[in-house]
Amino acid sequence: MQIQRFESITQKYSQFPTALLANEEPIQNGEPFILYGTKLDMITLEKFQQKCGQNFQIFDVWMVEQNIVVLLKGQWFADFIKFAHDVEVDIAKLDFSPKLSQAGLLVMDMDSTAIQIECIDEIAKLAGVGELVSAITESAMRGELDFEQSLRRRVGTLKGAAESILQQVRENLPLMPGLVETIQTLQKYGWKTAIASGGFTYFADYLKALLQLDFAASNQFDIEDGKLTGLVKGDVVDAQYKAKTLQRLLEEYGIDSQHSIAIGDGANDLAMMKVAGLGVAFHAKPKVQQQAQIVVNFADLTALLCFLSANDRI
Repeated sequence: MQIQRFESITQKYSQFPTALLANEEPIQNGEPFILYGTKLDMITLEKFQQKCGQNFQIFDVWMVEQNIVVLLKGQWFADFIKFAHDVEVDIAKLDFSPKLSQAGLLVMDMDSTAIQIECIDEIAKLAGVGELVSAITESAMRGELDFEQSLRRRVGTLKGAAESILQQVRENLPLMPGLVETIQTLQKYGWKTAIASGGFTYFADYLKALLQLDFAASNQFDIEDGKLTGLVKGDVVDAQYKAKTLQRLLEEYGIDSQHSIAIGDGANDLAMMKVAGLGVAFHAKPKVQQQAQIVVNFADLTALLCFLSANDRI
């Protein structure tokens, strides 16, 4: 199916660059951007063009894992993001520095970014306080509660829970689709990879070892006699801690900030997104989407490879 989608575009255009509409003058001196996704084909591309009302120039078409990626140039408008999402594909304006071929730094949030769950919510379900903790988590991720305050409230509800619950959650930890492929590809190109998480070491350190990440920062449960005490051990990894972690890693690895990416889904990730050369909202809360440079709403984590590879082609 993906080959058919890809060929629906490449068979129509024998060479690049070329105008999307053959009988009209294309936009000249436009700004580069990509459309990408698993559902992108010629019909979707034409629907997007009709919504935008411009005759874009197509410069390249390629595949990244299961994503079809089309490099276009046109007169950019912010409405393009809505138009792309209307046809269920993602879009990225190529006005940032990071590219795949130049080693940089990726710092990821963990819960609902590197993995598909919020670990503390799953722990709470097993401890019998699931609904209460999920409601606090949602409010915190929307930016309605101070993160440290909300974290301590959530952990407090787990007082007396058996440590074995953590093992149960870790044994069934669902990785975000595209995570392994993306990390392996970035590492092949010399990128440094890290997690900065408001979640917990029990899971972040496991992912660090599993994926051979360079660094992981996260919170630590206080545990005594095999039971959670309801307290957080040491400093809380909040938004500012995440931002400082990214800055410290840049200095430690000798990487210019313009070649760094921060990706996450919650309000707790905004500070590190602002420090990074590129901030990416991944299936994120509205507040985060409004402030991020790139918004990913449909693709999996291989979205990162889509726009990083695109920056190598312009």
